[in-house]
Amino acid sequence: MEGTNCEEEAFRCFLKTGFAPRIAHINEIGNLGLQNFDVLYLPGGFSAGDYVRAGAIFASRIRGTFGKDLSSFVDEGKPVVGICNGFQVLTELGLVPDLSREGKREVALTTNLSNRFECRTTFVKNTGANKVIEDVAVSQTPIPVAHAEGRIRFLNGDLLQEALDNGRVLFVYTDPDGNESGYPWNPNGSEKNIAGITNMEGNVIGMMPHPERLYEESQLPRNLRGKEKPVGQQFFGALYRYARKLMY
Repeated sequence: MEGTNCEEEAFRCFLKTGFAPRIAHINEIGNLGLQNFDVLYLPGGFSAGDYVRAGAIFASRIRGTFGKDLSSFVDEGKPVVGICNGFQVLTELGLVPDLSREGKREVALTTNLSNRFECRTTFVKNTGANKVIEDVAVSQTPIPVAHAEGRIRFLNGDLLQEALDNGRVLFVYTDPDGNESGYPWNPNGSEKNIAGITNMEGNVIGMMPHPERLYEESQLPRNLRGKEKPVGQQFFGALYRYARKLMY
């Protein structure tokens, strides 16, 4: 899809973790057969130039090309991950948080409160259990963010509370000490500092931060090298272990 990026970084992360990844154009999915894959990963970027709304055009094209196959993929419990623009696509498709289980759009990812593109590292912490990434512990581990439209807003307060009550909120932004904080640690002004959410079944994950951009230990700050496992290794490692469970 024109405008996506980070697919190369994600490809290398999948490859180094043990997967046999493939970068596939949206128009190839039908011939390749989505059912032949174990994980679907929607990368970051600015698909279709973020016209209309970020992710809206990409989501519309997915519906028209392999929407039914994607629904079956999710129903089978296979992981679907959307990072940054991929997260925006998932919300447009109604796949996260899907509290109503009707595939309706329940979350908007709107313009950052700073009204600027925010590109740097910040911190997040786990707030909800998740079967796909249950062994990922990212508190006080730096993670990159890069977006202009990342402010998560639930369409109403009842949906927000339901997501909080049912563990659908996976990650929240924090300061370096693990305390929930406002700007600049929350780069966009998301409600309740939310950085990532999941669906009711836990196999569809959307988040604004980029784990694929911090995979190598050499990418960590010098004072953390040898002490912290990079967030990318944790995240993609968890995906690999979960995919293997589904296979066997």
